[in-house]
Amino acid sequence: MFVRRKRGIDGPARARVLWRAAMAALLATTILAVEARQASALEIFGIRLWGSDKDEDADIVDPLDYAVTFEVTGDDDDLREALENVSLLKSEEERPVSGSLGLLAKARSDRERLIAALFSRARYDGVVEISIAGRALDELEPDAVFDGPQPVPVTVRIQPGSQFTLGDIVLKGDAAGIRGADFGLIAGGDASSDAILKAEAEIVRALKEEGRPLARVTDRAIVADHATTTLDVTLGVEAGPIAGYGDTSVEGTEAVDRDFTVYMTGLERGRRYSPKEIDDARDRLLALDVFSSVSISEAAALDPAGQIPIDVRVSERKMRYFGAGATFSNTEGAGIEGYWGHRNLFGRAEKLRIGGAISRIGDTTELGQLNYNAGIMFEKPGVIGPASKFFANAKVVFEHPDAYDRFSVKGGAGVSYELTQQQTVSAEVAVDYSDIEDALNPDGKRYLLVSLPLQYVYDSRDDKLNPTSGFRALAYIEPTYDTLNGKAFVKLKGEGSAYYGLGADNRFVLAGRVGMGSILGASLEDVPADRRFYSGGGGSVRGYAYQGIGPKSGDQPTGGLSYAETSVEMRYAVNDKFGIVPFIDAGTVSTKQFPNFSSVKVGAGIGVRYLTPFGPLRVDVAVPLNPGPGDPSYGIYAGVGQSF
Repeated sequence: MFVRRKRGIDGPARARVLWRAAMAALLATTILAVEARQASALEIFGIRLWGSDKDEDADIVDPLDYAVTFEVTGDDDDLREALENVSLLKSEEERPVSGSLGLLAKARSDRERLIAALFSRARYDGVVEISIAGRALDELEPDAVFDGPQPVPVTVRIQPGSQFTLGDIVLKGDAAGIRGADFGLIAGGDASSDAILKAEAEIVRALKEEGRPLARVTDRAIVADHATTTLDVTLGVEAGPIAGYGDTSVEGTEAVDRDFTVYMTGLERGRRYSPKEIDDARDRLLALDVFSSVSISEAAALDPAGQIPIDVRVSERKMRYFGAGATFSNTEGAGIEGYWGHRNLFGRAEKLRIGGAISRIGDTTELGQLNYNAGIMFEKPGVIGPASKFFANAKVVFEHPDAYDRFSVKGGAGVSYELTQQQTVSAEVAVDYSDIEDALNPDGKRYLLVSLPLQYVYDSRDDKLNPTSGFRALAYIEPTYDTLNGKAFVKLKGEGSAYYGLGADNRFVLAGRVGMGSILGASLEDVPADRRFYSGGGGSVRGYAYQGIGPKSGDQPTGGLSYAETSVEMRYAVNDKFGIVPFIDAGTVSTKQFPNFSSVKVGAGIGVRYLTPFGPLRVDVAVPLNPGPGDPSYGIYAGVGQSF
């Protein structure tokens, strides 16, 4: 049996711990995301720490500097900002172009981009004028040379004009029986080019959903009436015949088995064509994690059997990968981790990943008090159909959180199945041998658990890391039998989160989360400490320490048989990089099988988000609104991705 070392920390000290730990986590996360462009330049999440853009411009032939004057008539600040964002002359002003021809090409391209941007805002009588060195763009010779002083002056003048609305709407051909209003085409409505193109795509999509793969727009007539500022739209559509899938061809596979790729599309020959199935097939191939890009397209004509051939084009990723990371905390010591993986072990997208971690280095001089974690994971897709996946894992853990000391060897195997693109079910058989010392079992206790975790997930979020709409629901049940102690219990858990965008471009997103759980069939002492419920910390109720909410024995958390948590956030995007998030969290843990809502702990605070390619970089500051003895006065948490 191993010995637990007790440590007492007061409220202010806990707050300092949270701050330092959060900053250490942020630093560790940042280190892993650093991209060294050159030895003389360094960027983190797109922020240049040192070096200059000039380092990247050294290879430009005949570099020519220019300076832009950007003028937009009127007082529409949002329109001006949108136009400036579209303009490459403006956004890349600090970078030189490749000689006079480069400047001419960029100016001509910019004019087209700006006109398209005006059309996308239903401004069809706008005027874009660009001059270089005092001469209008259309007056310049194709080989004009700007050999005067640099930077060369460039002026962009935009008169946005009036905002048009839709006038007469005419649908012809196979779309004659379709109501334009069902697709946003209505007199007096949005006349932007984006709205019209979206309506076209949706009309074609509606016909394709009838099983018509060759549906297309054959004729488009757009007439702008400047006197009435209306836009008349005439669309001709051809539906084409109903057809099934023909042969599926694949290009781009080398390491991945081609027949397996065809199988994983799930597009069975002869089954009626469906654009949704095409989308699902593309998502399924991308989810294999062996392809960096996937495109699926229909042939331009039916085959002799009246079926539509399908063309799949893929680009493969590197199949082997490895990585390492490090963390540091003044209270928990340093930590290191490493992993190696293979995405395509036997040629059919089988995944193998081996990893390990050691932490608390420096926090203790005893090797037996370090935290050790090692594991191996294997996945094989398509075992019982393209929507299925077999998985197996083994893990060894030796850890010392505040609530317990644990040594565990666990293995499991199971299958997951996608009922639909949003719905997934999974079942697993797991065996876990553990030796745990906690406040309720101070002399330690051994367990040999055999469990059957079952899970259902519904996920309609538009973005997994930064959702602005949709919701996610999870239902989890885990029947468990302790073969060493003759005890049985069932762990139940349900979670749900919802997201609703408000304002233009979802600048405000109201997000909410709720979760509840209960353990039935055994007393608190008979449930292993690592299987009980805990609350508090960055992943649950912010403002409180990790495992800091709920019953305790002295200063040591005992966990509970039930819990309930909820969170509400208002996510405000200041711009396309930064956001501010006020939030409030609440939670409770009870030794009973139903949560005790009379002892709810509440925390509130505000967070900052910085958007990166990996998801939002998150820093939250929170305070407990009804703290108890030993609770911190505030907490700071950092991570990648939204809090839920």
